[in-house]
Amino acid sequence: MTSNDWLDEIQWNMSGLVPVIAQEASSNDILMFAWMNREALIKTIVLGYAVYFSRSRNALWFKGEVSGHVQHVREVRLDCDKDVILLKIEQVSGIACHTGRHSCFFQKFEGVVNNGHWVSVDPILKDPDSIYL
Repeated sequence: MTSNDWLDEIQWNMSGLVPVIAQEASSNDILMFAWMNREALIKTIVLGYAVYFSRSRNALWFKGEVSGHVQHVREVRLDCDKDVILLKIEQVSGIACHTGRHSCFFQKFEGVVNNGHWVSVDPILKDPDSIYL
């Protein structure tokens, strides 16, 4: 086995990316979804904190680099189809979302199918304008 065989086992998409779910290790809350390329995954494992790939910027995204809301990685898991990565993380400051909330999944669907709507159900813990100056 070569040193990169573990990377070759992952089913990367046509753009060389794999979806990543960040789950808080202590609460099991799903905090966010992002993408990684090979470089981001290697850096995540070597550094011990989450590094993602930003598709909009076409660059590595060191989670918390600007906000300080770093994700310390406790475990890296690969699903049964080898096409989704789960990071079990410790979220610094308890804020994972750029909206200042604990989780990016703060909107809940309510109502009847034809008249349904999304409702924000989680509080803003910190004003995003004070996070991203």
